[in-house]
Amino acid sequence: MSKIRINWKKLLLLFAVVFVAFQIIGSFFFYELAVKRGPKDFLEKNADLDVSDEAMDLYLNGSWIDWVADQKFEQLTLTSRDGLKLSGYYLPASKPTDKLVILTHGYLGNAKQMGLFGQFYHNDFGYNIFMPDARGHGKSEGNYYGFGWQDRLDLIDWTELLVKKLGTESKISYHGLSMGAATVLMASGENDLPRQVKAIIADSPYESVYQLFSYQMNRMFHLPAFPLLDSTSILTKIRAGYSFREASALKVVGNTKVPILYIHGKGDTFVPTEMAEGLYRHTSSDSELYLVPKANHGEAFALAGDKYKEKIDYFLNRTIK
Repeated sequence: MSKIRINWKKLLLLFAVVFVAFQIIGSFFFYELAVKRGPKDFLEKNADLDVSDEAMDLYLNGSWIDWVADQKFEQLTLTSRDGLKLSGYYLPASKPTDKLVILTHGYLGNAKQMGLFGQFYHNDFGYNIFMPDARGHGKSEGNYYGFGWQDRLDLIDWTELLVKKLGTESKISYHGLSMGAATVLMASGENDLPRQVKAIIADSPYESVYQLFSYQMNRMFHLPAFPLLDSTSILTKIRAGYSFREASALKVVGNTKVPILYIHGKGDTFVPTEMAEGLYRHTSSDSELYLVPKANHGEAFALAGDKYKEKIDYFLNRTIK
């Protein structure tokens, strides 16, 4: 009997060692895969990111590309609270105005890609525009992706810099796409959010980093979130300064006072539409939800076109006085 008990103890010990080793190795794997700065080849063949022909044509051949290339942007720099040098691009309106929109890009994107939206804000709405490179993206420093949480503080600091540049009577809107949408939502409830921020447009946002990764781990790898996602979150806290559960837009919008327009595609399988609906239901401020039929992740503008702009124009005119 004693030999059997010893063997069971050895088996349990072996299982425990293997389990811990798997968690450590898996955590580093998923951190490198998703959070560490660098190319993400695994997304290239992800069917959830397939876009329509209309969207692809707009992204690759739209007039906004030449428009961005033709503009004389002023490059601004900012040192983040943790010492990173961040970069962004400012373009004044054609006619003097107190209205400014800050456009925040998505995961693996860069500032000037938001010229897709900046073109109509500048040309049709007459806004000053500013497009920052998120930490870890474009010309901004950083060796990890913040998924909106660390970026929310950078956004507030950019806003304060621009208020000093343009004046305290500025009326500022945030417009974010995907990770950028999470960024503007996560900033919306901060105590030090400048009073000049009057409206927020969140296109294709996720509820929290934990919920997003949980969904993607199941969809891409057929794995449960617990315990591997939790151990990766601990590693991310150590290396990047935030955990996946604390990086929650859902918690923040329950305290925000800034009006929010949510936009999402009904056909989004990368960040499911239910996340935007959940955010909308939990928002404490004046909010609207605009769902675009058949649109996949980030495709709403490409498929809705003028109606997309009309929705935003109406929302801004209603909320910014």
